[in-house]
Amino acid sequence: MDRDIDFGYTKDHARKGANTELPAIQCWENQYKRDYVIKIVLPEFTSVCPKTGLPDFGAITIEYIPNELCLELKSLKYYLLEYRDMGIFMENIANKILDDVVKACKPKVARITGEFTPRGGLKSVIIAEHGKWPSK
Repeated sequence: MDRDIDFGYTKDHARKGANTELPAIQCWENQYKRDYVIKIVLPEFTSVCPKTGLPDFGAITIEYIPNELCLELKSLKYYLLEYRDMGIFMENIANKILDDVVKACKPKVARITGEFTPRGGLKSVIIAEHGKWPSK
């Protein structure tokens, strides 16, 4: 058996979707100066594999400690819907969402978790973080 199988993934496949401009996520002014965690869960996230065109399903969890701004949920929902037909790898999804959340609201810390439906018996969980979470 040949152990050096080439599955045909290219650098273009790897970067696909990572640089796509998406609608800006709007924010509103945080009313509290204390630290608190906001956790947003989208249990029915969908995107598309950039190589096969097959759909990917999963849950996206956004957790952050706001600084001066909080994410506006309706604009966040429309932002996340843009991924539905986008060809993008799961790793790029978590990191792109993190980059866009940080750009939008400049949180003290943020964590994006993408927990994707198993394919071929493998389940992928991608976690991307910004900043250092306080100790509990």
